[in-house]
Amino acid sequence: MSLSKEEIFRYSRHLILPEVGMQGQEKLAAAKVLVIGAGGLGSPSLLYLASAGVGTLGVVDFDVVDLTNLQRQILHGTDWVGKPKVESAVVHLKAINPHVTVNTYQERLSSENAMRLFKEYDIIVDGTDNFQTRYLSCDAAYFLKKPLVYGSIFRFEGHATVFIPDQGPCYRCMYPEPPPPGSVPSCAEGGVLGILSGIIGVIQATETIKLILGKGKTLQGRFMLFNAMDMKFREVKLAKDPNCPLCGKNPTVKGLIDYEAFCGITRGEEAKVDGAGVPEISVLDLKKLMDDGKAPVVIDVREPEEWEIARMPGTKLIPLGTLPERVNELDSADDIVVHCHTGMRSARAVQFLQQMGFTKVKNLAGGIDSWSDAVDPDCPKY
Repeated sequence: MSLSKEEIFRYSRHLILPEVGMQGQEKLAAAKVLVIGAGGLGSPSLLYLASAGVGTLGVVDFDVVDLTNLQRQILHGTDWVGKPKVESAVVHLKAINPHVTVNTYQERLSSENAMRLFKEYDIIVDGTDNFQTRYLSCDAAYFLKKPLVYGSIFRFEGHATVFIPDQGPCYRCMYPEPPPPGSVPSCAEGGVLGILSGIIGVIQATETIKLILGKGKTLQGRFMLFNAMDMKFREVKLAKDPNCPLCGKNPTVKGLIDYEAFCGITRGEEAKVDGAGVPEISVLDLKKLMDDGKAPVVIDVREPEEWEIARMPGTKLIPLGTLPERVNELDSADDIVVHCHTGMRSARAVQFLQQMGFTKVKNLAGGIDSWSDAVDPDCPKY
């Protein structure tokens, strides 16, 4: 693919690099990269891939821009709140580089569409934030023999690596089994340093460009860990597992599966924790009990930092991690309602209390988020 005069000038700082040159830039222009997620990791990856002149970019994202995204998802702006992320992506990426083709897929990646989407691209960049999509991306990329550039972030730590089918380990070599549902907090629960998204996303873009150019040493076989608080990078060697269910000697995973079921998640209820049937109460019913003078004991299992942001009246703060050592502060004879941000951590707390013999305990459906929506609009959302 020959470059125009304008493109030669645009990419001139690449062209004078011996490792890139005209031939390398033409490889970039001919390349097709699919980025899963236009969020924290996808935003910087897409911005730099477009700037670098990767000819065709695919963006898979079913979500709309939320105000809480803008702390880290630099592809979007305030004017795009409430609008599809893929539409924001097209506008901003084309503004950076009109020579790039941007294909958008406003749909959730699934077992039904993954193979169809992946087969049109050379490299897959995983910018997702949940285990079921990571396993799906791993399997689909492996079956189609596509390199997968992996990244993840949480609080102040980020991870990155590269999986190349038949040349090294895969995601399942690292994680043969998913963690129990709800055992790993999401960024919405635990928080994430916004800048961290940029660091790991740019590393993913760097690895993608190296794969396209066929230059340098990629992160294949190396799991890179970054701690922003200590400003330290370290590596862990990844070995191919001969018993891996996907890429091992006797694979048992031979096609795409139901990844929600594999990860123990009820389809369409990603926030649900293990153990369906946790007793619940709605925020409106709780408010009525309060108004009638029949308020139960309300326990908040969020972290102190969240308590400082917003709180419900008359609640007692017992962070989930301290509940086992502070359970003696509660009376099993009382009616108890447990709440958190959205209802996920509090459901785990209810399960724990039930195991400890508490029979009059309920989870507040939707947590303080629903309280703000339906009861007290002055209660800040986060």
